[in-house]
Parts: sequence; structure tokens; C-alpha cells
Amino acid sequence: MKESAFDARNFCTNLPSQPGVYRMLNAAGEVIYVGKAVDLKKRVSSYFQKTSLAPRIQLMVSHVAGIETTVTRSEAEALLLENNIIKRLSPRYNILFRDDKSYPYIILSGHQFSRLGFYRGILGKEHHYFGPFPNAGIVRESIQLLQKVFRLRTCEDSVYKNRTRPCLLYQIKRCSGPCVNMISHPAYREDVANARLFLQGKQTEVIETIAEKMRSAADQMEYEQAALFRDQIQALRKIREKQFVDSGRALDADVIACAVDTDGSGSICVNLAMVRGGRHLGDKSFFPRNADGYDSKTVVEAFLAQHYINRGVPHLVIVGEKIHKELLQTLLTEQSGHKVVINLRPVGERRVWLEMANNNAQLALKQMLNRQANQEERLQALQQALNLPDISRVECFDVSHTQGEATVASCVVYDNFAMRNNEYRRYNIKGITPGDDYAAMRDVLYRRYQKVAEGESQLPDLILIDGGKGQVSAAQKILIELGINDAKLMGVAKGVARKPGLEQLIFPATKIPLQLPSNHAALHLIQQIRDEAHRFAIQGHRNRRGKTRTSSRLEEIGGIGAKRRQDLLSRFGGLKGVLTASIQELHQTEGISRTMAEKIYRELH
Repeated sequence: MKESAFDARNFCTNLPSQPGVYRMLNAAGEVIYVGKAVDLKKRVSSYFQKTSLAPRIQLMVSHVAGIETTVTRSEAEALLLENNIIKRLSPRYNILFRDDKSYPYIILSGHQFSRLGFYRGILGKEHHYFGPFPNAGIVRESIQLLQKVFRLRTCEDSVYKNRTRPCLLYQIKRCSGPCVNMISHPAYREDVANARLFLQGKQTEVIETIAEKMRSAADQMEYEQAALFRDQIQALRKIREKQFVDSGRALDADVIACAVDTDGSGSICVNLAMVRGGRHLGDKSFFPRNADGYDSKTVVEAFLAQHYINRGVPHLVIVGEKIHKELLQTLLTEQSGHKVVINLRPVGERRVWLEMANNNAQLALKQMLNRQANQEERLQALQQALNLPDISRVECFDVSHTQGEATVASCVVYDNFAMRNNEYRRYNIKGITPGDDYAAMRDVLYRRYQKVAEGESQLPDLILIDGGKGQVSAAQKILIELGINDAKLMGVAKGVARKPGLEQLIFPATKIPLQLPSNHAALHLIQQIRDEAHRFAIQGHRNRRGKTRTSSRLEEIGGIGAKRRQDLLSRFGGLKGVLTASIQELHQTEGISRTMAEKIYRELH
């Protein structure tokens, strides 16, 4: 093993035999590894005494130029601190799981007439939350299905408080119309109670309650009402069959399985399945970084520690690996404020859930490896087609506007066989002639690569421009102006009739464009990157244009200042609500006189 320049023996002699966290630093002062220890002295010393370290650890130790330590009161506290630091610094030798934004929930608000909706964020005490769900799609589909059954309102308060007639959802029987008193409060409250029971996993109880109502209505010859209850029961049963694997018991659990590629790639997938109220809500797969050389047990332990920091955890966590669970159980219990049990030997239905998670982990890993192999083939084809063997990172630019309005430029990044969403950037373009795409391209490239010229960023292996000779020429001039003469630059011009597969590749020093066959793997990669830049630019343009138009329509009305504009937009939930408001409703807004309300209505219609 290569000797580290760090004087490990002297440093370790003075370490305490107490629990804590250690941080290994390289010569540049960057933290390259964070670890925990029940005994700092023994743990840190072991890195410099053993001769049988794994190659990955040997490489890490060879780069150590310093170590920092923090003593903690317990090993559980050390584990928590370790993973907080890992999340913050992302050291290159630690197993890293992507820190997704918080999981989505279904919310039943605490209003007199509760709102059914989608929620993501900190959970408050005044509302009821159900979840979390693995992804937003499942939440939105669940809300749509529950609307059909319980007909609860989904509109925001700003819209709900200002309705004077039922909306379209009432007409298509997706809402009972509480905003205009089409349902009594007791009846609506009963629908909310049934929805809550159903979301808590008490589906059978809800169905039996509605079935009793159906029989009672039929006995009293209220056949139309009985038919509505019958439809409710049928819809509830369809939801249960389509949406969930139901155990029949209101159990909350997370199920965690791990799959490892045994064919040499070292890739690992951790699958998390969520069970809430006895219902299997779906699953989510995670692919950790820096996991090469680690076994599945270590990876799952890292997942448990990192995933549940500052995030809710159910009472039961089912794990398919023989991990050291005692410390993790203690940490999760302390964090959540309730007892957490990690079950390593599930039986019955819990074992079925684990087998499902295992199968899904294997499937997700296989799909990921297939995608990666496809991307490797595409990148290799691009390298050969352009005769640029070192291409790995590509940055692509596009510009979007509507007749020069709200111009937005995008920069998307392809690196290491994948699109890197966290590195995408948008640029609002100002101070140019509206519609001048060349000026917009010069502006965005100057702002992006000025950092490269100043040594704050690295130049990509290929700069891709969505455009023809004019855009490429504008891009080349600005790069030369910045002193970047060695950039690899290429434009992608639309083909005849803008038909995919007929794109022409434009190079600054070549007059004749290159046209690859429509089935060429390199062209498919270029199309993928170009289309993503186009999508990202259009999305940014639409958002900016929407904000501009919302503000400008009200700004054009004399006597409406910033405060009144904000009051109007807040009261009616945006410009669309203001447009549909009557003169009387506008007048009810604070600071809006009758005369001003009439003027606003006249100007907007």
C-alpha cells in the first residue's frame, strides 16, 4: 500500500477512545471520506495499520493529507452526524444516495369544508395527511379516483371563497359543490369522514357503511339515492383492486430490498416499497454512487441512515439483508419519536412484500444496465462519427421565445452516459433586440463560459448548439472573445420540413454539413440531448411569459399599484380568477372602490 504523506501514527496517538465522527481530507483540504466510530482511536488507526485493505480503501488512504474528528456522546449520535455531513458534502469515497425532495402526501385540510389535495412539505397539525407515496403520479391518480367516490372539493381557498356558481367539476359529478351550498355541512362532513377512513386503510368499514345507507334508501323507495350509493361502492372496490395490494390490516411499513449485478459491473439497486394502512402504495428504486466494492449489507445500512434523516419513518421497516440493526433502530426511534422495529426475518404477507421488493429491485437494476449499455453504445458511436475519442461531457444550448417575448435560453448537461438534471441552467435574456436569436445565443454562451475563462469551471468535451450556421458562427465568435479557442463546437440544424432523422451537423471550420443516417446511434444521442434542451427552454419560456402577462395586464390599468395587484391576484388565485370575477366580487377586495372595480372589469373584458 502506498504510504500516505499524513503522519498518521502521531495523529492517532492523541485520539480519544470515545465515539465520534472522523473526516479524511486530501491535499486540497476537501473531505473525501466521512466515517463514524464507537472508538475513534481504534477505528482511525486501523486504516494505517492493516495491510489487507480493499483496493478502494488503499487508494483513499493514499490521498489522505489530514483528518478532523468530532467526539459525540453515543454511537447513535455519531451515526446521525456522519450522515448529515455526508449529505452536505457528498465525499467521493462514501456511498451516496440521491437526496430526493420530500415525498408527496394526500391532504385533507382542516377547513369546515375540507379540501382534498396534493401536498409536499412539512406536515402541520391542523390538517390530515396520508402517505407518503413513492411518486407524485400515484397521488394525483388517487385523488382523481377518490373524487369520483366522495366528491370532495379540490380547489384552492382563493377560488373556493369567491365562487358564485358551481364549477365544471360539479357538473361532471366530481365535486358536491360546497362552495355554493349544494350540500349541507353534516353531509359533506360524513363524506370527509369516509374518505379519511378509506385512506387509513379501513376500506371494508367504509364499504359496509355505504352499503347500509344503500339498503336504507332502497327500503324507503329512494331508488335514485340508492343507485348513487351503489355506484360509490363499485367505485371504491375498483380503487382498491386497481390501486393497491391490500392486506386487510391497517399496517404502516417500509420494505427495503437490494439487488447486486453479479456480471462484473458492480452496480447496485435499493428498492423501497411503501405500505400504508395495509395498502401497498408502490415502490421507488435508488442507485447509489460510489458503491463499487461495497457489499449489499453495507449499502443497505447506508441507505437506512441517509434516507430517513429529517424524514418520517413508519413503525416497521422490513429489510432483506442481515444488517446490524440495533444501532439503526435506536437512531430511527430517537429521530421519529416513536418505536421503530427493523424486521430482518419477515413471515406471511410481510415476506410476500419483501419478495415483491426483491423482484422489483432486480428488474430495476436490469433496466438500468440496459439503458446504460444503450447509452455507452450511443456515445461510442458519437465519438467515432466525430472522430473525437475523448467525448464524455456534452453541454447543449437552446433559445425559446414567442415573437421575441420573454426570451429564455437553456443549458442542459449530458455526462457519464446520462442527462444530469441537477446541472441544468436557465438564463433570462434581456437587453437584446426582441427575436434576435444570435444575440440571445451570444448572451447565454458568454454568461456560461465566462466562468471557464476565469478558471471557475471546466470546458465540456463538446458544446452543442440547437441551430444552424448563424448560431454556430455567433457561438464561435463569443468563445474566441473569451479566449477559449480549443472548444469543440457543433450545431444541429433541422432537416427538410423539420423532419426528425434529417438533421444536419454544422461545424465552424467545415462548409459542408455532416448528415448521419436516420438510424445511426450517434444521431439518436444528439437528438436526445437536443430535445431535452428544447424542452427545458420552452418550459422556462412559458413560465416567464405567464408571469409577465399576468403582471402586465393589471399594470396597464391606471390606478392599480403593486399592493392592489397583489391583493387581487391573492384573492382570486391568479389572473384567471380576476378575469372571471364580477364587478361586485372585485369591489369586495380590500382597497378596490366600486368605481375602480368597474374600471378593472371594463379594461379586462
